[in-house]
Amino acid sequence: MDLSQSASRPGSTSASPSRGFGSTGTPGFRCLPASRNFDPAPPGLAPPPRVWPYPVEPGFFPFSPRPSGPDPASWALAPLLHAWTPPLLPSRAAVPPPGAGGLCRQTVPGRAQQATAALRSRHAVPGGPEPEPLQGALPAGAESQGGGAQRTEAGTCSILHTLHVTTSLCAAVLGRQDCTLAPGQDEHVISSWCFPGPEGLQNDEDLQALLKGSQLLKVKSSSWRRERFYKLQEDCKTIWQESRKVMRTPETHLFSIEDIQEIRQGHRTEGMEKFARDVPEDRCFSIIFKDQRNTLDLIASSPDDARHWVQGLRKIIHHSGSMDQRQKLQHWIHSCLRKADKNKDNKMSFKELQNFLKELNIQVDDSYARKIFRECDHSKTDSLEDEEIEAFYKMLTQREEIDRIFTEAAGSGETLSVDQLVAFLQQEQREEGAGPALALSLIERYEPSETAKAQRQMTKDGFLMYLLSADGSAFSLAHRRVYQDMGQPLSHYLVSSSHNTYLLEDQLTGPSSTEAYIRALCKGCRCLELDCWDGPNQEPVIYHGYTFTSKILFCDVLRAIRDYAFKASPYPVILSLENHCSLEQQRVMARHLRAILGTMLLDRPLDGVTASLPSPEQLKGKILLKGKKLGGLLPPGGEGGPEATVVSDEDEAAEMEDEAVRSRVQNKSRQDTLRLVKELSDMVIYCKSVHFGGFSSSGTSRQAFYEMASFSENRALRMLLELGNSLVRHNVGHLTRIYPAGWRTDSSNYSPVEMWNGGCQIVALNFQTPGPEMDVYQGRFRDNGACGYVLKPAFLRDPNSTFNPRALAQGPWWARKRLNVRVISGQQLPKVNKNKNSIVDPTVTVEIHGVARDVASRQTAVVTNNGFNPWWDTGFEFEVVVPQLALVRFLVEDYDSSSKNDFIGQSTIPLKSLKQGYRHIHLLSKNGDQHPSATLFVKVSLQD
Repeated sequence: MDLSQSASRPGSTSASPSRGFGSTGTPGFRCLPASRNFDPAPPGLAPPPRVWPYPVEPGFFPFSPRPSGPDPASWALAPLLHAWTPPLLPSRAAVPPPGAGGLCRQTVPGRAQQATAALRSRHAVPGGPEPEPLQGALPAGAESQGGGAQRTEAGTCSILHTLHVTTSLCAAVLGRQDCTLAPGQDEHVISSWCFPGPEGLQNDEDLQALLKGSQLLKVKSSSWRRERFYKLQEDCKTIWQESRKVMRTPETHLFSIEDIQEIRQGHRTEGMEKFARDVPEDRCFSIIFKDQRNTLDLIASSPDDARHWVQGLRKIIHHSGSMDQRQKLQHWIHSCLRKADKNKDNKMSFKELQNFLKELNIQVDDSYARKIFRECDHSKTDSLEDEEIEAFYKMLTQREEIDRIFTEAAGSGETLSVDQLVAFLQQEQREEGAGPALALSLIERYEPSETAKAQRQMTKDGFLMYLLSADGSAFSLAHRRVYQDMGQPLSHYLVSSSHNTYLLEDQLTGPSSTEAYIRALCKGCRCLELDCWDGPNQEPVIYHGYTFTSKILFCDVLRAIRDYAFKASPYPVILSLENHCSLEQQRVMARHLRAILGTMLLDRPLDGVTASLPSPEQLKGKILLKGKKLGGLLPPGGEGGPEATVVSDEDEAAEMEDEAVRSRVQNKSRQDTLRLVKELSDMVIYCKSVHFGGFSSSGTSRQAFYEMASFSENRALRMLLELGNSLVRHNVGHLTRIYPAGWRTDSSNYSPVEMWNGGCQIVALNFQTPGPEMDVYQGRFRDNGACGYVLKPAFLRDPNSTFNPRALAQGPWWARKRLNVRVISGQQLPKVNKNKNSIVDPTVTVEIHGVARDVASRQTAVVTNNGFNPWWDTGFEFEVVVPQLALVRFLVEDYDSSSKNDFIGQSTIPLKSLKQGYRHIHLLSKNGDQHPSATLFVKVSLQD
């Protein structure tokens, strides 16, 4: 299906989405109802506010009001909650079922039951049974001095308020539909009557505590502890932090929940370990960020306060991550609209509309903006409100490309039947085994209309939700889990590996940190490097020898590895030891390894595995050491003494091109050789470090299967050029490690692709340095469930293979494919420059990475001033001859005519994991984290 003839789009003046504001209600009806079908309030109660003029789409709520209350924290949940409403709401206002528990303090005094009963009676079904009476009464003392009704045994006090707010909170924030939040005595109460019962989260105060905020001690050093106020903002997506620094902009006081990697309680960061040992662990917690920013170490005034912050933030992080793409879009638009509504009057003036469009990353000229403003301003009040904002929202969120695809698939109908959906899945999406069962499962999963679902049909809304889901992603859903054979020898897999893992920055003066190990492990890294040196007080330290990088304790690193080794993957972790320690401190290392890692440490060969390398499956949950070893695989059995003299062949500092480092290395005593203690030697089992002895005349390896060599990138490239096939065959039965050249003192990276093409398994990169090399690296290891192990193609596992990546010839690897990629549109691209008036000019580059013959790239034209919904509809064709080694990288940049383009986002997908058909590509940030709602929409086809 070619979209090139689709309806014209406004190009650089394209509009972008919004959502409507709600109206502030009066006491008794604090929030906008979910439908226009509400009847007037019962006699004696305040009238309801202006109502939303259209039935609410599933998954969508108009913007929240700002209800009055004694404390902003009492109503601050509302904005997030509307945006996070899951597709579970009825198309007209529902009435709380009898027996539903709930509470609300924002009501007319004494009228809670009257309101509930009256509204129930007015919604009785004609001809149906009478609504059941309330199953209880206000308990004694319910009419408090404050005058508002409190908890009832059954029923809810403010139906409009409850319906509007609580479904979102329970489903999206707390992940429950059966909850009641009971805040403090004077706070606004939010209840849910969707699925009442004892299983609800009764008296959960975490979110309310965060919304009120609290004083916390910020810890930076042993002498720097300052009290600062922290508060969850009303969007439930940002944290406000007090700062005493001068000249700080308002934005610098905020950080986003989406930037948080994890929350740790206790002394579980280097800062807390060093500077807060005098404070009980139950009052300490730390916020660790995804990017390179410093960890935020905090001390609460009480264990309860710390618990609120830890549990509350974890809930929001978990459930915001589980939102589908449409909910993320709606929440993002909501946040932009809140920012644009400067005077908080719940209306949109023309100036605010312009600001809103800029927040959405789209620039339109004044005449066009004025035109759409007038089209929507039916009331002629020179402001948009209620249904006018709804019309504006629909105008800006319409996706013509989706409309056209749906229309062609549905024919003259307004829904897709099962047969039509099957035809689409087979003909366009190229789904293997697509049939009625798959079509019905997609309808069940993504169709928001219960009526359509009951009729086994899919509406346009369901179709869009499918395309935005994991099933509609360009990355194969089946490859997001471990699907490869994990029972082959370790040498048959590519292994996600880090170089000088302890460094956060450059190789000469940068800081070392246990956090670097945690970050690498959380990204699926399975091979870590530890450069060990003598430290004070007989405690070995880790740092980059002969440089000015900071030092961390060996034992602290082991604790971090123990705690995080198997959080992202159950498969084995290899610790690459570069040992420079004295005999005494080597014994300390051995004691720490055994005491801290315990049964995780593999300290003897597996039963019966003494002739070849074990498999990842056999080594699940185990930590292996790579390093120098006395003798062979089995202990020498008492031969020789407890130690022997050997030479370390892995002193990478000797290869560094920094003059200061070189002089230190050269000034070492020529007699300074490494003496290895038996206790440490015996812990090295299947990964004995040796000098590479070359290939025999027949091209086979002279190494034992458990011996492995390390090469710098330069030496590896020379070997690939001169002895490419010999290296490929060597790597069938042996592990090979590659590390960056010595001149990369800035921690830059080399391309891992050529090394993978030669079958090298442990291709170590500087994980702390983002860039195209790490993008491709992470793309390769997204495959196979991101477990850190990817099975090499069969021709790289065959001991008789004739494959040579530098001299390509016909063979089983040769499978010519024609890849067609049509870049159709983009959605919600993030701003590069946070300046309000800065709008991106996006362009997309599609790159092929693989063998040299397949490497290629193509670029779209530039769309000016539109990061919200840019439209390219540009097709590219690539020829790929070794598809099993190919990766496809989609790069989005902000075009700059006078300098290098700015990075916006990217996604790299192995060709074998790239799905065909109409697909959304979910873009990643520079650090490899997913943007909340940024996507590309493409069509992919792969033909022989």
